[in-house]
Amino acid sequence: MTHKHVVVAMSGGVDSSVAAALLKERGFEVTGVTMNLFSLPREVCLSEELRSCCGFKAVEDAQRVAAALGIPHFVVDFRGEFERSVIADFCREYSLGRTPNPCLRCNEHIKFSLLAQRARKIGADFVATGHHARVEYDKASGRYLLKKGKDRTKDQSYFLYPLSQEQLAFSLFPVGEMTKVRVRQLARKGKLPVAEKAESQEICFVLDDDYARFLENRAPGSFKAGPILDRSGNVLGRHRGISLFTIGQRKGMGIAARQPLYVLAIDAERNAVIVGNDEDLLQKKLIASRVNWISVPGLDRPLLVKAKIRYRHQEASAVVIPAREGTIEVEFKKPQRAVTPGQSVVFYNGDVVVGGAVIDSSP
Repeated sequence: MTHKHVVVAMSGGVDSSVAAALLKERGFEVTGVTMNLFSLPREVCLSEELRSCCGFKAVEDAQRVAAALGIPHFVVDFRGEFERSVIADFCREYSLGRTPNPCLRCNEHIKFSLLAQRARKIGADFVATGHHARVEYDKASGRYLLKKGKDRTKDQSYFLYPLSQEQLAFSLFPVGEMTKVRVRQLARKGKLPVAEKAESQEICFVLDDDYARFLENRAPGSFKAGPILDRSGNVLGRHRGISLFTIGQRKGMGIAARQPLYVLAIDAERNAVIVGNDEDLLQKKLIASRVNWISVPGLDRPLLVKAKIRYRHQEASAVVIPAREGTIEVEFKKPQRAVTPGQSVVFYNGDVVVGGAVIDSSP
């Protein structure tokens, strides 16, 4: 009997390492692959030990795990593709006054697209990652379903909603059925060298979460001074670049006011930041595009869902309504705080991801 061949995306972290170990234990032919995704300027790349910097430590840790498991390990160079599909998009979105989610772009265009293509070329049957999510085939609908991970505190299904049916069929998420505590236990039991490794930050290419420094190095032209306005158009102050702001932000405006002010909107056309009170951040509707449906083939009538407008956002009851030109309108039962263009809204029915889209505006 021929064993199924799986390529495991090994980041050097505990989740992907345990995923590789579990698949080998289950009889798969396992090949570990670490993706070289980016290189930062030397003056920005302060330490080669930081995974969040240039990824050298990630490769080293993945190699150690592969050696411990007795599986082959390779490094693939996707820096050019990552630059074009993820980093350039990240910088462009901020310059337009939007707040992007590069992890979603990476999953859609790199891990489950480019890496999957490479895996197919070497005859692999699947690509596996350490995501806390699950994939199941539903015979009744004839569709692959994306479901939340068992550990609700670590669930990463939000980041996977752009995946197509073909991509889901080719994907395995071995740790999705267990808690993070269990993952750590298995890593210790298997004496994996990364068993005690700390969690990595969400955006791997931004050192110390300093978005401003990263954007100033990569897209200095997007930093142009402009007005900070109230809702009536009165000038309250000046900013040094709309890329430094996101919806709901309170700090960093340098404005003396009798009550706290929050960023309500970013007007790229006028290069202006609009601010107001906390209650002004509440919105009941949003418009979104770049829609991807998973549990259903499409939408031709209003659909009741639970919706998340960002990863750490609590699900809220909403109705999704098909709109014109490939867009959708989402109306919430209760107003939501800080609906942010560039972020994604993801729809759930219990554990099942119904689909998702990129937020364009909140009319």
